[in-house]
Amino acid sequence: MPALISPPANSRARAAWALFDWAAQPWFTLVTTFIFAPYFAAALTGDPVRGQALWGYLQAGVAITVAFAAPWLGARMDRAGHLGPPVALASLAYVLGVAMLWFARPGEAGLILAMVAIFVAAIGVEFATIITNVLLPRLAGGNDVGRLSGSAWALGYAGGLISLGLVLALLAPVPGGERTLAGLIPLFGLDPGDGGPARATGPLSAIWYIVFVLPLFVFVPLKQKPAQGRPASVRDTIAILWSNRPLTRFLIARLFFQDALVAIFAFGGIYAAGLFGWTTFELGIFGILLAFAAGLGAWAGGFADDRLGPVPVIAGAILLAIAAIGLIATLGGEHARAGAVFASTAERLYLVAGIMLGIASGPMQAASRSLVARLAPVDHVGAAFGLLAFSGRATAFLGPLLVAVVTELAGSQRAGLVPIAALFGIGLVLLLFTVRINGGNGERR
Repeated sequence: MPALISPPANSRARAAWALFDWAAQPWFTLVTTFIFAPYFAAALTGDPVRGQALWGYLQAGVAITVAFAAPWLGARMDRAGHLGPPVALASLAYVLGVAMLWFARPGEAGLILAMVAIFVAAIGVEFATIITNVLLPRLAGGNDVGRLSGSAWALGYAGGLISLGLVLALLAPVPGGERTLAGLIPLFGLDPGDGGPARATGPLSAIWYIVFVLPLFVFVPLKQKPAQGRPASVRDTIAILWSNRPLTRFLIARLFFQDALVAIFAFGGIYAAGLFGWTTFELGIFGILLAFAAGLGAWAGGFADDRLGPVPVIAGAILLAIAAIGLIATLGGEHARAGAVFASTAERLYLVAGIMLGIASGPMQAASRSLVARLAPVDHVGAAFGLLAFSGRATAFLGPLLVAVVTELAGSQRAGLVPIAALFGIGLVLLLFTVRINGGNGERR
């Protein structure tokens, strides 16, 4: 029996649940994509090629850990009487890890500290996401799961957009200047020479999360009726859900296209920093444009999801992402003249490609979440979302690893785009053999 059998929860609980995406988004926007990741590559290592390779190996380690732990965690959540304690524990790991990035100054000691802190924070935020996703079928009605998932994802991107704006307005000076975009001296005397603006994204993300995750604990009903029976092992979980053929086929397809999405966002800022020499300022502007596009795509994709079904939405998003990668591959390293921002044609086209990727990424992820909510058996919602995380991480080491290896062997950042495009293509082909869903009711095959 599908999990979407209960009436939707009250609007306050739904809004508090959606606010979790807002709370967690600075991790993905500021730290792992646009601000701290390029600082990691350019300053902590001093060599963009080595930095990109190390970042890839780090992301691969996170992916492998989450992939092995997620199915077990999801199965345990099905039999938990209260989801509050595990969410709080995962949140604590994230907050402590991301806050430690402030101490990651240039040099080998800072590099090691950053890698440990990023690993801990990534595990914490991934586990918290899995647990909160379990709540989606109970909070959404059968006819608007796509809108709730898409709106939450859009809210998350709005959080990323605002947090980026704060960094540019208050913390990061414009290139070649001493003042921020708002004309202010960077707060707290932050010095770009020791990575101050980039390092500050760590404690900023921690404080942001603490403030905005609180409504989840106050307004969302975290108590639940545990599923009957003993806690399922990973083998039991897979055996139970394997019989759900549409869900299984979709999760296999997602192994590939989500891996490609992780890779392109893990290296998007790093690629631009290496190709054009973009600083924190340019990368921040790029991130704002991309986050706005992603939020718009997720919001619109939620309505399309409930009207057309999630599979067509995901397929269209993948095609748009492949087109964006093709555009990036044609660009050379032409950089703007001194003192100008995005003055070269190549840089402007990179912005266009980034907007295309943003529009694609929102609905690709939000519709995946709504599809699992539609297909998950009522007693195995946690296990299904655990396997959703598994499908996004089991081979997620492959994308960053392939980018790292190809980049290092070829001595070229552009070469790293090839495995990303290939993974998107494989995922698209497999997706077309998964499941047809018309609105909230499933026509399964």
